[in-house]
Amino acid sequence: MLLVALVCIGGCATAPMRNPLAAWVPSSNHDARRPVLVVLHATEQSGVAESLGTLRTRNSGGRVSAHYLIGRDGARYQLVADGERAWHAGAGRWGTITDVNSASIGIELDNDGVAPFPEAQIASLLVLLEDLTSRLGIPRTQVIAHADMAPARKRDPGRLFPWQRLAEAGFGRWPSSVDAPVPDGFDAWLALAWLGYPLDDPGAAARAFRRHYRGIDTIHDTLDPDDAVILHALLRDARAAPR
Repeated sequence: MLLVALVCIGGCATAPMRNPLAAWVPSSNHDARRPVLVVLHATEQSGVAESLGTLRTRNSGGRVSAHYLIGRDGARYQLVADGERAWHAGAGRWGTITDVNSASIGIELDNDGVAPFPEAQIASLLVLLEDLTSRLGIPRTQVIAHADMAPARKRDPGRLFPWQRLAEAGFGRWPSSVDAPVPDGFDAWLALAWLGYPLDDPGAAARAFRRHYRGIDTIHDTLDPDDAVILHALLRDARAAPR
């Protein structure tokens, strides 16, 4: 009797959700909801053991999680299934995506927020990104920092993260060259918004952009000529990319 009950419970647990208020007339014209973005974080904690504890329980701000955690030695841990919604992004947005948790995969990197990222960790991340973008159909350009989508709240993974290295492997965005002059009338703020940065706090967005593309932390809130050169190059590269 117990075996029958367990089989029944197991079957109910895996059955698709159906609304009892409507007749079930199934259609084959559907597929699973897919993430379209990868958000990279730094744990800003003391090590993998502490971070695994936090990501499976709560921190001072409440319950948090991520789909993956990568240790400094390259070891990978999965905490939430790819098709489920992890609580890693919080408030913020990227382009037209306003519920980032529902549209993304969150990857935490074991890092205290100030140390360089070891080669073993980055090599492991590149393997995981290749798998996720290929298997889930996530655009390879859609790999961003937590700070990119929440610039007023977050700084991670920080100015030492090797974004150019990721771009050379085909993930995220990086200008192919910054030699071309910026044309008169180029709107750098519009280009920043085109990339996906939220402009609710323009100064925070500008600082997040410089942290990502120039590896520097600054306090000034305006886009400077060097920022404009990079933004123009990114826009030019995107327009030239095959569709």
